[in-house]
Amino acid sequence: MEREIIRKISENEADTINFGLEFAKILTQGDIVILNGDLGAGKTTFVKGLAKGLGVDSHIKSPTFVLIKEYQGSTRLIHVDTYRLDEVDVEEIGLEDYIDGKNIIIIEWNKFNLFNENANYKIDIKYISENKREIIVYKK
Repeated sequence: MEREIIRKISENEADTINFGLEFAKILTQGDIVILNGDLGAGKTTFVKGLAKGLGVDSHIKSPTFVLIKEYQGSTRLIHVDTYRLDEVDVEEIGLEDYIDGKNIIIIEWNKFNLFNENANYKIDIKYISENKREIIVYKK
C-alpha cells in the first residue's frame, strides 16, 4: 500500500530540478522509483536534479531511444524509459540485472507496471500550466 508523503507545486524548471535534488537525499542504494507524467510534464527535468543530488556530473538526457542510461555518482543511477518499448522487448533489455541492491533505478513511462511490487517510491508529475507542475511523491 502506498501513502502520499510529499506534495509540491513547481513554479518553473528550476523548482523541479531543486525538488529532484532534495528528493535524492532520501534515496538509498537499491531504491526503485516509478516516475509518471505526460509528455512534457518534467520527468527528465526532475531526474536532472535527482542525478545532481547523487553527485552525477554527466549531462542528463531522456533515455527514450536508448531505453537505459547509467550514470555514476555517489551511487550508480539507472535511468529507464519504457515509452517506446513493446511488451516483448521488456525481457530483452535486461532491466532485472540492475536490481542488485547497489543501484538507484528511476523508471519513466512504466508502461508494463515493471517492478511495481519492488518500487519504493512512485512520483506523479501533473501538468497544471505552461510552467507550473504538481509533484506528488508516494512511498510504498
